[in-house]
Amino acid sequence: QPIGHGATISAPHMHAHCLEILKPWLKPGARILDVGSGTGYLTALFAEFTGPDGLVVGVEHIPQLVQTSINNIRADGRGALLDANKIVMVVGDGRLGDPENRGPFHAIHVGAASPTLPEALLEQLAPGGRLVCPVGNEGEHQQLVAADKSTDGKSVTRHELMGVVYVPLTDKEHQLARAA
Repeated sequence: QPIGHGATISAPHMHAHCLEILKPWLKPGARILDVGSGTGYLTALFAEFTGPDGLVVGVEHIPQLVQTSINNIRADGRGALLDANKIVMVVGDGRLGDPENRGPFHAIHVGAASPTLPEALLEQLAPGGRLVCPVGNEGEHQQLVAADKSTDGKSVTRHELMGVVYVPLTDKEHQLARAA
């Protein structure tokens, strides 16, 4: 479903599936990164799991989408989470992770397909953490991948979960060109 600026919102069943895949990492006090946070819907859901001591950072490279997310979260009665910096929405290149480097993150969700698992995101993943990311090129076969970092932080185990179709994780200019 298009949400403007060349971005889409994933189908509700995909949000539910990603929540299920990440559920063991979505604990009170956890730090979560949501790359390509779009409308802020999934970002707000992550905050429900992490509780008052958690932190959820949503990264989107289109400023208007960041503002839409903030407006949506406030309209849903969760503005206090924004005010308390329990949910932080930022403009940035999600391929590089959190521009303020508030990690390491216990869980990272990526809402767009990357040709490979983004190395910068794996670096921001905490030891014992999980990254969920669609992997594959635009218009080609893509897989939803869960990448688990070992507890010593020295290795990553990749699990291919299912075939998916996502918009590409790209730069701002490519995304806006898709909208034209």
